[in-house]
Amino acid sequence: MASAQSMETARLQMVQELEIEMMADLYNRMTAACHKKCIPPKYKEAELGKGESVCLDRCVAKYLDVHERVGKKLTQISMQDDDLMKRMQTDQGAK
Repeated sequence: MASAQSMETARLQMVQELEIEMMADLYNRMTAACHKKCIPPKYKEAELGKGESVCLDRCVAKYLDVHERVGKKLTQISMQDDDLMKRMQTDQGAK
């Protein structure tokens, strides 16, 4: 029993580390893409201009929206896979 519990703890830790890694990757990609899109290569002022700020806000919002949509779709697919596996196991157990 303790072995199963320690395996579950290790699995949860791995999932948490993977999620942190994925969020860091999202942040890095989003930062690079939005910076490239919204801020000209030659800085004219030290502070962001209004147009740059609006562009960055919209860019980040789009990235986060897509990230959320993809996450929901992956969760839905994963749940469908889990249901299918359970049905297959039940069907094989009945034979």
